[in-house]
Formats: sequence, C-alpha cells, structure tokens
Amino acid sequence: MPNNDLQDLYAFLAVARAGGFREAARLTDGSPSSLSEAIRRLEARMGVRLLNRTTRSVAPTEAGSRLFERLAPALAEVDAALDVVNNFRDRPAGTLRLNVPSNVARLILPPIIAPFLKAYPDIRLEVVVEDSFVDVLAAGCDAGIRYDERLEQDMIAIPIGPRFQRFATAAAPAYLAARGRPDHPRDLLDHDCLRGQFASGAIPTWEFERDGEILRLDPTGPLLVRLGAAADLMVEAAIGGLGIVQIFEDWLRPHLESGELQPVLEPWWQSFTGPFLYYPGRRHLPSPLRAFVDFVKAHGTW
Repeated sequence: MPNNDLQDLYAFLAVARAGGFREAARLTDGSPSSLSEAIRRLEARMGVRLLNRTTRSVAPTEAGSRLFERLAPALAEVDAALDVVNNFRDRPAGTLRLNVPSNVARLILPPIIAPFLKAYPDIRLEVVVEDSFVDVLAAGCDAGIRYDERLEQDMIAIPIGPRFQRFATAAAPAYLAARGRPDHPRDLLDHDCLRGQFASGAIPTWEFERDGEILRLDPTGPLLVRLGAAADLMVEAAIGGLGIVQIFEDWLRPHLESGELQPVLEPWWQSFTGPFLYYPGRRHLPSPLRAFVDFVKAHGTW
C-alpha cells in the first residue's frame, strides 16, 4: 500500500472519531483542509461516500461505519507493530493519550505528570478530559483512568492515585450561622443543596454511610451545574453562602483548611476505592504506555 493511502486511512479514522474536521485537526496537529483532501482521495479511490458532511457535524455513512469498525483495530495493530522498534531505543518515545474524568485531571494526575515527563523527555502526553463513560480505544486513546464501577471489560487495571477517597459535604460559616447545622443526613432535605449533573442528564444522589447504614438522598437547591467543567462554580457558590455542597474531599480540602468552608456531617462521609489506570491486555504495549504503567506501579499510588 502506498504511504499516502495509509495516511488517508489514518485521516479518515481521526475525522470519524472526532466527529468533525476542525476537532480532528486539533487532535492530530494537522489542518482541516488537508484532512478534507485526504477523505476526498480515499472516497474517490473506493468509489463510495464514507462521511456525511453538514455545516454542523460529520458522521460516517453506513459504509464508513463498517470501514471504521474494521479499520480501528487493524491500524492499532499496525501502530503496535511499529512501536516494537521503540524497544531498541535507549529511551521510550512517542505520544501517550489518556482519557480521564475531570476530578482525576485535577486531583490525581498533577503529582504524577511532572516527574513522569521529566523521567521520559521523549514522550508527549495528551490528556482528554471526559466525565462520561467512553470506549477509550474508539476514542483514539491508549488508556483511561476510571473508578472500578465504570471500568471497561477485558481490560487490565492497576491502581493509580490514593487507594481510598471520600465525598465531603460542606458549607460556608455564614450559611450555617443563618440556617443551622444539619445533625443527620435527612436534615439536608430542609436545606439548600448545590447539585451536580452528569452529561447524560442524570443527577447523582448524595450518599452517606455510618456504622453500616447507607443513606441515599435527593435534596434540592438553587443551583445545578454540569459535573466536571463547572464543578468549581458549585464550590464557589458554597463559599459564597448559597448552600451546602458535596464533592471529593480533596477538591474541598484547601477551602476546609482555610475556613472558607466547614465540614458538615463528617462522621457520615462515605469512602470508596480510588481510581484505576486501565488499558488493553495485548502483549506488546506501545512503549509510552508501557513506560507510564511501570512508572505508576513504582510511584503512582499513595
């Protein structure tokens, strides 16, 4: 196969994954025009339309979907085969793409990324932040980080970050002075609670646990934000005295230590297992991923 044919296939894969030429160009460090030209060449050679294009989106046709299903794993194997050559280098090199939720990008990765990239200066790290459940391979990523209840099947998973975390509930001193301090989780039903919402539209319940008793509540309040990108807005609203917030303890820790927020119902805070790095269980991992896995095993948990 001529080299430009292979590059056109990679271009098709990138555009189909990204859902558009502009986003695919951003992810591949290319240009929308060059990707568009590559797709035109590929469609001309194959004699069939692969992508339906509108002014707002790009989506595979039925033929394009069939090609994508077969092409994605095939080109992944090509990349893995070529990456074997990296085993003969003095240092691992290449791009590592991780798909992680926003709390992992904020709380878990910062103490890991700097020492890892300093140890492997020939590796380039790309972090895609998505709070929804995704197929990391179909999304064009080498590995993902999620919690155990959201791990994909048939994947290898290793611990990363803290082995246990907690959800913390807190409010500003001014709010508690005006509205009183809840003594039991059910008291929250009479308070203003600041809630988060997943991209799917689901609003997670607030969970509490003490002495084996688990309570799940659905309190109401004046603010609802998309979890992830807008979570800081929810925290700032709590600091401003708007209501009670529940989020990762590590997220609130600076505000609890400064006194901007005070813990609420701390004996009921629920703990859970920390996140996992997960990746396909194939024999030959890309060298950047192998380096990251080894680094996490040695330094990436606490």
